[in-house]
Amino acid sequence: MAGSLSDYLEDKLLDHVLKNTSYDQPTNLYVALWIGDPTDIGTGGAEVSGGSYARVICNTWDGAASRATANTGAIEFAEATADWGTVTHFAIWDDISAGNMIAHGSLTASKSIGTGDNASFAIGDIDISFNAGGITDLLANKLLDHVFKNTAYTQATNLYIALFTSSPTDTGEAGTEVTGGSYARDPNDTWDGASSGASQNTAAIEFITATAAWGTVTHFTVSDHLSTLAAHQLLWGTLDTSKAIGNGDTAKFDTGALDITLD
Repeated sequence: MAGSLSDYLEDKLLDHVLKNTSYDQPTNLYVALWIGDPTDIGTGGAEVSGGSYARVICNTWDGAASRATANTGAIEFAEATADWGTVTHFAIWDDISAGNMIAHGSLTASKSIGTGDNASFAIGDIDISFNAGGITDLLANKLLDHVFKNTAYTQATNLYIALFTSSPTDTGEAGTEVTGGSYARDPNDTWDGASSGASQNTAAIEFITATAAWGTVTHFTVSDHLSTLAAHQLLWGTLDTSKAIGNGDTAKFDTGALDITLD
């Protein structure tokens, strides 16, 4: 059963990556059963209640790979002492009874839980993943490991904007970065607090004046290293309008021009 991140978590992770408020690993994670779709904001449908129902703690998830993680232990709910209804979705929360929704997804097949039934998920049944595009595989895996209580992800010391003349990819090692003509990545650690899964630069980003033609810039990346490409690219995007940078030109992004979104 595939699941995706909640709006709450997307904002927390963006703020963590972009050096606003850090996001600590949850103390515990709990799996909940839902009747109807909770949606990304966690207010849709209705959580099962009554009949000895309670969320089940699950702190064992595999090391993220290919932008996904799955439960490494079986998840077993208490025996229902009343009719729980037809469960259609699951949700993962950071508290036993309230808290914040971390992720959610639909069951492969809806399940009617009646008195005497035991709801359970087998090992690997719940799969939480990042959609492709925009966030590199490297960062997607690191963030999943952070949230799902494997290796914590520490905020980068500095972030740098890089310019590309061909498209990067989620591998973090593709595309053609500008070189020569005094080009260097530009540091930028100022981003607004994330909202609705998006954050923007809060100060203008201005590169050094080109001393030779840089070519036509089509994409940008956010990196945690001043010069190295491999294993340091975090996020990438396409410019709204490609821009040819010639000798004597200055590449610049106005405040709010770069919009980083998790989806």
